Amino acid sequence: MLGYSVIQMVRRNGQKMDQTLRKELIQFYRPFQSIPCILHKPLETYRKKMKTFPILIEFNPDSYEAGMLDVRNSRCKSYQEFPTISCCSAHMSLESIEGLLESCSTIKKVYYDRKVTTLLDVATPSVNSHQLHQSGYTGVGKTIAVIDTGIYPHEDLQGRISGFVDFVSNKQEPYDDNGHGTHCAGNAAGNGMLSSKSYVGPAPESKLVGVKVLNKMGSGSLSTVIAGIEWCIQNKSKYGIDIISLSLGSDAVESAHDDPVVKAVEKAWDNGIVVCVAAGNSGPSNETIASPGISPKVITVGATDDNGTPDRSDDSIADFSSRGPTIDGIMKPDLVTPGVNIISLRAPGSFLDKTNKSARVNANYISLSGTSMATPICAGIVAQLLQKEPDLLPSQVKQKLIEACSTLGQPSRLEGNGYLNAENLL
Repeated sequence: MLGYSVIQMVRRNGQKMDQTLRKELIQFYRPFQSIPCILHKPLETYRKKMKTFPILIEFNPDSYEAGMLDVRNSRCKSYQEFPTISCCSAHMSLESIEGLLESCSTIKKVYYDRKVTTLLDVATPSVNSHQLHQSGYTGVGKTIAVIDTGIYPHEDLQGRISGFVDFVSNKQEPYDDNGHGTHCAGNAAGNGMLSSKSYVGPAPESKLVGVKVLNKMGSGSLSTVIAGIEWCIQNKSKYGIDIISLSLGSDAVESAHDDPVVKAVEKAWDNGIVVCVAAGNSGPSNETIASPGISPKVITVGATDDNGTPDRSDDSIADFSSRGPTIDGIMKPDLVTPGVNIISLRAPGSFLDKTNKSARVNANYISLSGTSMATPICAGIVAQLLQKEPDLLPSQVKQKLIEACSTLGQPSRLEGNGYLNAENLL
């Protein structure tokens, strides 16, 4: 088997491939086990032409255009460019991948375009953001981009969805066929219109931009998430995007230094956008922080259980909340906010609405749990803070949130810097 050409290619170019892609390429030969050896060579030649892989290609920053020229010359018909991070996505035959790796000197690394999902585990927040409401800080003038499954135009968001882009079905009008993104939007910015102000997010007067990168089942790929982040960077000025909320992720299989989605969120951060990312729902095991939450720069949010009361004294870390440290040994999450039985906006007829009927609250709301819920709560508080201090850089926002935390008495791998208390931001 070691003599097969794909195995030899992996051996020669292993340093230019991520771990997942190497495994996928080696699996290429699995069907050969039940075929006579005399047919292996012609079968290999045929399958290399026909078998395609979804990949992300990262180029050296100073030779991005030259690398893209090589991709175009490879006769690849399906690709998308991400110039912000010197990267592109493509569906390429194994023969084309092999030829590109052998001939293109500008390639830094090739990644398998693996699956990304919502971070949802199957209340009223206890973060005291209402104290900022009383001082007039409701997120007015600030915009949160929710990169997720879309946003349903719920009445609690009426007139505040200022932009929408769909990387799944290319629809023009806001919608959400899963329901996860709508719930997250409400966690950040719902105004409680249909609940007599019972279910209000931290930033009920902020604007929202829906960026749909996940499908009806709540799944997508690295490339669609990167496309959504890149779009936010390119449209930051047009829509006034101040914050990105990312309640999605995938298993961290590479160091943050080699993770393409980490590079995308850090590029957004460097462009002045505060990025809040879910820690993941793989607790209580340690070292389970999801990508891109492993980024040292962005604000990685874990979840607490507020036990259905506004009293913080009975709150604890949610069992499902991913624990640190990261794959690189960095302390994460950065902080925690409520994420258990959070009541927020319902998207009627969506996948989650149909499959979680018992979780419906009245006609317009639904209760869900996960670090997915904790993250937009944090994003909403960021909007409040930026209304109060609009000139803060993302790093300064992060530092102020950390300083506003109070400990639950848990190890840092569980709570990071502690439980966010928005009242301390005053």
